[in-house]
Amino acid sequence: MSLTPDQILSAQKANIETLFGLTSKAFEGVEKLVELNVTASRAALNEVAQHTQAVLSVKDAQELLALQANLFQPLAEKAASYSRHLYDIASGTSAEFAKAFENQTTELQKNFGALVENTAKNAPAGSETAVAVMKSAVSAANNAFESVQKAVKQATDLAEANFTAVTNTASDAVKQAQAQARKR
Repeated sequence: MSLTPDQILSAQKANIETLFGLTSKAFEGVEKLVELNVTASRAALNEVAQHTQAVLSVKDAQELLALQANLFQPLAEKAASYSRHLYDIASGTSAEFAKAFENQTTELQKNFGALVENTAKNAPAGSETAVAVMKSAVSAANNAFESVQKAVKQATDLAEANFTAVTNTASDAVKQAQAQARKR
């Protein structure tokens, strides 16, 4: 099977469109990251200004200690929230790249399969064994690739579940610490 110039041009055009699509998704991810950082920085600056004003109006050491305790308790929750947003941005962008990669791989496998079938049809007499070995190798490679894709998906799902569990645990610990601090 030989490729015609139109087929080559069409494939190149599709590759360029995919490249620009992925570049656009990458920039969207960067935009979200910048927006997250600007929002977090603005909030931190406001909180520092408010805390500084509160420290300047403290009357005694006990009030200062209570004020400091109230500052650090929500910090872990905010850090966990920031990490979660960061993770969401990264995983969303990564998912777009994975989806594009999967689509390209599926198309490539389909085209390669068609090439193997066409080659098998046009193979000279007596080469049936070689054609069968070639088809078997292609099938094994496709199966191995699918297994790797499934393993990567499972690992990603496990990592996300672990991240969620850690975030929830940290958030619960902060809430418990805040509740205990209020009881004092």
